[in-house]
Amino acid sequence: MEEKDLKQDVFNRLVTFKDSSGMSLNAFSARIGMDQSTLHYQFHGRRALSLDTILNTVAAYKELSTEWLLRGQGEMITPKPQPAEEDAGQKADTRIEALIDTITLLQETIKTKNATIDALQAELSQCKHKAKKA
Repeated sequence: MEEKDLKQDVFNRLVTFKDSSGMSLNAFSARIGMDQSTLHYQFHGRRALSLDTILNTVAAYKELSTEWLLRGQGEMITPKPQPAEEDAGQKADTRIEALIDTITLLQETIKTKNATIDALQAELSQCKHKAKKA
């Protein structure tokens, strides 16, 4: 395959990806961190597609398959890897620890509030007793 054809194929796949994102060229350029006018010239054939455009796109869109973009092989979007059971177990343990910490904090708060209520009730009783004497 000629270099010109390869460049055109990569360009066509990049346009397909941008179009599938539903983003305007301005929004797309902002997402990949490039000047909108540069992309405008590249996407409208006034400039060749730059390596920076390809690298910035791949960096901004982790889900974009570089194999698809560069070679046209595989799917455009890479499937998200399934978390390993250990990862899921570690996440569950972390969530449980966070819940235990929250429960402990809430129990301490309840104890403090109950102590405050008891003190206020005792003070109220003393005030009522003094009021009866007066």
